[in-house]
Amino acid sequence: MNMQTTSRLTAAETALIEAFNDQIGELPGNGAVTALRDRLLDDLKQAGLPTRRVEAWHYTDLKNLLRTVPPQAGDAGSEAADALVSGSVVLPVIQGRANPRPVANGLDVSAYSERLSDGSAAAGLDALGTDDAIGRINGSFVRDGYVVGLPEETELGKPLEIQLIHAGGEAHTRLPVSFGKGVKATVIERHLSVTGDAALVSHVSDIVVGEGTELTWIILQQQGAEDTHLGQIRVDLGAGARLKLFVINAGGKLVRQEMHIKVTGEGADLTLRGINLLGGDTHTDVTMVLGHNVPNTGSTDIIRNVVFDRARGVFQGMIRVAPDAQKTDARMACNTLLMSDDAEFSVKPELEIFADDVQCGHGATVADIDDNHLYYLMSRGIPENKARAMLVNAFVAEIVEELEDEALVEALEGVISAWLEKHA
Repeated sequence: MNMQTTSRLTAAETALIEAFNDQIGELPGNGAVTALRDRLLDDLKQAGLPTRRVEAWHYTDLKNLLRTVPPQAGDAGSEAADALVSGSVVLPVIQGRANPRPVANGLDVSAYSERLSDGSAAAGLDALGTDDAIGRINGSFVRDGYVVGLPEETELGKPLEIQLIHAGGEAHTRLPVSFGKGVKATVIERHLSVTGDAALVSHVSDIVVGEGTELTWIILQQQGAEDTHLGQIRVDLGAGARLKLFVINAGGKLVRQEMHIKVTGEGADLTLRGINLLGGDTHTDVTMVLGHNVPNTGSTDIIRNVVFDRARGVFQGMIRVAPDAQKTDARMACNTLLMSDDAEFSVKPELEIFADDVQCGHGATVADIDDNHLYYLMSRGIPENKARAMLVNAFVAEIVEELEDEALVEALEGVISAWLEKHA
């Protein structure tokens, strides 16, 4: 990134620096953590927020899109929401602060603020590189979250739901989770706004998936209409592990969701599914960097997008196959429905292949509702608006139905249907 002087900082960049100076005395952390926070904030100050000139941010000019920074989130008296799936174990983070409680199934749970205070969080707090604006912001400001461990051979009968609830203001959270060998679990990472007050939210989930583990991880983003959501998930996928990663964006004014996935164990497999529901004048960017680093691994990535009004969306997908990663099988597809002449969606698929015995491919489609399908429904007495909503719902429901948990499928279909009823 180009270096810049303080005089060229935008209002949002200046507000971030001032917020850091106001908060640094009360942010949890020992000397090592505080020094790391200082460096991350200084890097942000010197480089500024990324612009279109930064390749990884070419479609999301954060420097211009992020106009204001709200004050630090206060205690608004919010409470945990009802679980998405009845019977789930719920761990709430309210206004950026964790609320540890006794949990079942032998889960090891503690507050992330404790790791910051004793310095053990310093090793994983750094940014991923010079272009990692989310890592810099989160590392500078993060206050709390959960540290979760699942011992070997643990099987969760019900989902574990981590609720990240806010009522406006700044909230920065982190979620390191480690899964031992042979674990079977479903985790819902749910971001939920409960007011109309503007918020700036950053969140990083750092996940280690042990050998032979079968994990379903769902990111459900339901931020408010004026909120900025900067999310990142970092995954290390071990030998023989199976990860189903579902990302559903159904809210937010400005959204950037990054996925950084390293396949480091032979025989591992990734299933990535994404649904982006975009309306109004929102901007949503989903960026994936997937590295196949060992032989005999696979991945299938399918992203479905529905774009109304003047909304803008982006999917950037990079698959890197290392020289030693022979027998890799990696597929990527992005399908978009543009429901308005003013809607936009940009797709940037990339493959970097350094092995010669692989099967890799990508594809993208952009379309409107099929007129024949629409006519068929309308000819049977269904009003046009309802017929369009039914076809759109079918377009995205196909993705959700890949989940094996009927209660979870029903809950997510309810979220999607409610969004479509509001926007379609």
